[in-house]
Amino acid sequence: MKFRFHFLMIMVITLLFGSVNVAADDDDDDSAIEDIPDEKEITQVEKPKYVGPKVQGNSYFAEPFDKKEDFSKRWILSEAMKDGADENIAKYDGKWSVEETTDSPIQGDLGLVLKSKAKHHAVSAKLVKPFDFSGKPLIVQYDVRFQNGMDCGGAYIKLLSKKDGIHLEGFHDKTPYTIMFGPDKCGNDHKLHFIFRHKNPKTGEYEEKHAKKPSKSIDNYFSDKKTHLYTLIVNPDNTFEILIDQQVINQGSLLEDVSPPVNPPAEIDDPNDKKPSDWDEKEKIPDKDAKKPDDWDESEPEEIEDKSATKPEGWLDDETSLIPDPDAEKPVDWDDDMDGEWEAPLIDNPKCKSGPGCGEWKLPKIRNPKFKGKWIAPMIDNPNYKGVWKPRKIPNPDFFEDLEPYKMTPIDAIGLELWSMSDGIIFDNFIVTDDRHVVNSWTSQTWEIKSDQEKASASGKGIWQTLMKAAEERPWLWAIYVVVLLLPILLLSICLCPRSGPIKEEDLRARHKKTDEDTPEDKVLDEKEEEDDLREEHVAKVEPKVGPGGDNSSKTKKSKAALEAEEIMEEGTTDEEDEEEKLEEVPVQEEEEVEESPKASPESSPKKSPRRRKLRKD
Repeated sequence: MKFRFHFLMIMVITLLFGSVNVAADDDDDDSAIEDIPDEKEITQVEKPKYVGPKVQGNSYFAEPFDKKEDFSKRWILSEAMKDGADENIAKYDGKWSVEETTDSPIQGDLGLVLKSKAKHHAVSAKLVKPFDFSGKPLIVQYDVRFQNGMDCGGAYIKLLSKKDGIHLEGFHDKTPYTIMFGPDKCGNDHKLHFIFRHKNPKTGEYEEKHAKKPSKSIDNYFSDKKTHLYTLIVNPDNTFEILIDQQVINQGSLLEDVSPPVNPPAEIDDPNDKKPSDWDEKEKIPDKDAKKPDDWDESEPEEIEDKSATKPEGWLDDETSLIPDPDAEKPVDWDDDMDGEWEAPLIDNPKCKSGPGCGEWKLPKIRNPKFKGKWIAPMIDNPNYKGVWKPRKIPNPDFFEDLEPYKMTPIDAIGLELWSMSDGIIFDNFIVTDDRHVVNSWTSQTWEIKSDQEKASASGKGIWQTLMKAAEERPWLWAIYVVVLLLPILLLSICLCPRSGPIKEEDLRARHKKTDEDTPEDKVLDEKEEEDDLREEHVAKVEPKVGPGGDNSSKTKKSKAALEAEEIMEEGTTDEEDEEEKLEEVPVQEEEEVEESPKASPESSPKKSPRRRKLRKD
């Protein structure tokens, strides 16, 4: 039993840790495209004080929001009106604030917070210098935290196109941008935008190109209320990478993995081409030479009545299948003049359910063996078939081939133009650069510290969050959790609870025999023998001896002293056992007289006690 119990407990623990580790295994598969370093061990518990990051290398923009007063010097709130909206909601009057959150993992760490619900928000800032896509990668990164979750709204940024005479005070939804990047959600639609505006070299018009969807689910990033790092890399070889928390979740080619494609097709259908009138697209046609057989009778129905059927015994001809509900009552507010005559709703007739059937009985239908249906000529190959018609192809007059979509419109500013039904969205640690080492250094000074502190503060409930997160992504894990929780309870109930049913006498005797333990009967006999010995000893001391000459008769009554001694002993025993049992007087003989041999001495044949204690119930 012990071996089986230990084995089952090992299996339970294996299942539990296996369900936790499966999430990590799947994450490794999803991110096989990039080697991800192991997470650092979190040993810090107390909140560290904020230390502003330093840019170690070339950058076009870096904003850690170190001081509140610097925000108004660098960032410009929009004073524009949103096009196509009612006047009362067209203004960008949403509130922004640079502040530290109440549960910030780092003391003194400020961030840009979107404060208003159901408002249009717009704020922007100039880059230190424009980024012109001249052969270096564009790397854009910032971190976002949805303090209150996200119902509907966005947290994306816009990299505004360089344009002469642009004023950031007029920043609105139609302001030209080169790239839009970041998370967006409404309802169950979770997105991570990467959109770039591509300029048609022939017409000069711009068209938005949307990257394909991420390969990994991003739903949890909107609901876990943690700080997440969003990174976009656009490489000179026309490839892109999108990372969340330093893990690649989407990558591809600017030429192949965007919609619509950057380059239009070289040929298109001729809009002026029309299908000829004699074009036959029918692959099969009826055989005109086929004739209907003479014995083909189209008048026979598909089903006929079964003449051999008989009405079941007990069929209720006078009962209907539906009857008015006898328990229904006319509503109090029913007006016959307005609502018409009230009728009780119909219910199934209970008599029909218990019987073979109700109503008029009709012969059942069976398939007609003579039925053939309408005769149709068989189909044969169409000798005039030419296939499915398609218009001819002509050269695309709008065709162009841009093999370097990386070379986008230069970027001059960064902006946030958002509408959200959730407030408390924190933006922090913006950086725009062309050097991966600069980004890695910036990340180690900002997000990595913040993320480690968030994990440390939630370490007490980390195991449950891991289990819940794994089950959300893989619903089949709920079955394992149920087994893991119920199996220990079942094992404990088997091990701790006694066997059902009464204990058999044979089992008790076998146990006593195995352990040499006294049975209840043995204990009672031992007590009885000890008690009898004590009584006999007292009787021997107080009883007179038989005379040597036979003066005493063969039958002698007990002396008064002997009887008093016995009563004293019985009173002591009775006082101790009054609450448990009553003494039952059992005569040793039919009379109070004790027969003695005339020659026997008191020592050789002592008198027995006239009373015996009732056996105690075990």
